[in-house]
Amino acid sequence: MTTDIAAAGPTYLADTHTGLPLAAEPRFESLEDARRHAKQRLAAAVRLFGKYGFGEGISGHLSVRDPEHHDRFWVNPFGVSFNRVRVGDLILVDMDGKVVAGDHPVNPSAFVIHSKIHQLRPDAVAAAHGHTVHARALAAVGRLLEPIDQESAAFYQDQVLYDAYEGPSISIAQGRDIAEKLAEKRALLLRYHGLITVGGSIEEAAHWFFTYDTCAQVQLLAAAAGTLQPMSEEQALAARDGFGDAQLGRFSFQLLWDEIVREQPDLLEED
Repeated sequence: MTTDIAAAGPTYLADTHTGLPLAAEPRFESLEDARRHAKQRLAAAVRLFGKYGFGEGISGHLSVRDPEHHDRFWVNPFGVSFNRVRVGDLILVDMDGKVVAGDHPVNPSAFVIHSKIHQLRPDAVAAAHGHTVHARALAAVGRLLEPIDQESAAFYQDQVLYDAYEGPSISIAQGRDIAEKLAEKRALLLRYHGLITVGGSIEEAAHWFFTYDTCAQVQLLAAAAGTLQPMSEEQALAARDGFGDAQLGRFSFQLLWDEIVREQPDLLEED
């Protein structure tokens, strides 16, 4: 009996990649249920961007692909504060830039960037973009995250610097170039601009965005204090295997979801 228990592993570890007791991905009885879930999490992510100071005027947008019409995506509307967006304010946009559901216009930058990411990255169910202080500061010196702690290792060999700045992103060609440079990576840091993260769910994409920005802050602070001492490749890969786990990213957002829904329940209003 002792041998069987040892073979099965420690009883305190769950049967997940990370060994953590993480919940499985939600399953839905209908496409409408899946759509409501995605829209609720998207609205919550937008509110969280507002709460944590990621707003910069009209800049910044988050999207999630519609579970039924894969050539359409839900995104926060142009001209509505992150702090005020509700489920009912979200708009559905097709690949021609037409708003097919919702009462607000679409941010041109949101269309050209998100449409091409969703089009060229079938695995990118969601994308998050913002002009945050720490990401912009890191981009200003042309540096990506280095694996100086466990959290930053989540992006080890999974990020890219985009320095082809041509002004505000309002052309289809520029949106395509951004998506092509992102390629299969999790994060793209745009020099003179901001940050984009993607994921297999809006929960995951938002979590990677929050983590990247805090890691940028840590790196900037550490670099100002002394010489950075990154992990070895072996250490970085081991840390990425845990902290870069997609299931962990999705579950981590759930904590923020619980927080913001309790604080701002009006975000769930549908009309």
